[in-house]
Amino acid sequence: MTVSVIVTTYNWPEALKLTLQSLLNQSRLPDEVIVADDGSKEPTAHTVKEFAKHAPFSVIHSWQEDDGFRLAMSRNRAVAQAEGEYIIVIDGDLILHPRFVEDHLKHAAPKRYLQGGRVLLGPEISQKIFNGSIDPQGLSIFSPDLKNRKNALWSPLLSALFCTTSQSLKAIKGCNFSLFKKDILDVNGFDNAFIGWGREDSEFVARLYHNGIRRKNLKFCAVAYHLYHPENERAALVENDRRLKTTLKDQKVRCEDGIERFIQQAKVRV
Repeated sequence: MTVSVIVTTYNWPEALKLTLQSLLNQSRLPDEVIVADDGSKEPTAHTVKEFAKHAPFSVIHSWQEDDGFRLAMSRNRAVAQAEGEYIIVIDGDLILHPRFVEDHLKHAAPKRYLQGGRVLLGPEISQKIFNGSIDPQGLSIFSPDLKNRKNALWSPLLSALFCTTSQSLKAIKGCNFSLFKKDILDVNGFDNAFIGWGREDSEFVARLYHNGIRRKNLKFCAVAYHLYHPENERAALVENDRRLKTTLKDQKVRCEDGIERFIQQAKVRV
């Protein structure tokens, strides 16, 4: 099975570099990496180009014009270019456990949405990682300044016991999830109408549920460490909540404006 990893980013090349580096250290390398860039400036493009020179897999820089927070559209553009049968989506401020990709593929199945968690790194350890005084590949449950330490425990035995299924929209996290590309296309991907932070992930997953997708929560596997940053501005949350409620009320499966508009666009590889 071929796998594409989508990495979302916006004007934080220092964090993106760490995320991309952690993808090089995977026990199961992705077949391609697509950076879904929501309008970053030149330093991000430079980071992707430099990474692509030495990466042992295909690298695509999927860029769109900076016109506000358009994460849903950015993801659609990236997934439309993906050649992998299976899609893993992460944020470009995560440092991945070496078994991250392997863990997602171990639990992958058609009509299944995998929801992973994250370990929240505090500002102190994040700064030390950026300045090079802490090796990001050495992160573990014993590292200092972790906000939810239990999420850093990687254990196949505990994972087998505690990975559960649900159909809840609680704790949907767009920073760490995966599913087959076909299942994304069947619901027309993310809704491009979502502008501003919030609920684009939940609305997407709601439509997956309406189309018969089952959710599996990954515990004690697919570990990802989230670098500290201030929270995003949330002025659009009221409108985005309204869109989510409409999808739930109408039992919508497909959005009107989604990934289909990008499917036929030419691929541009770095």
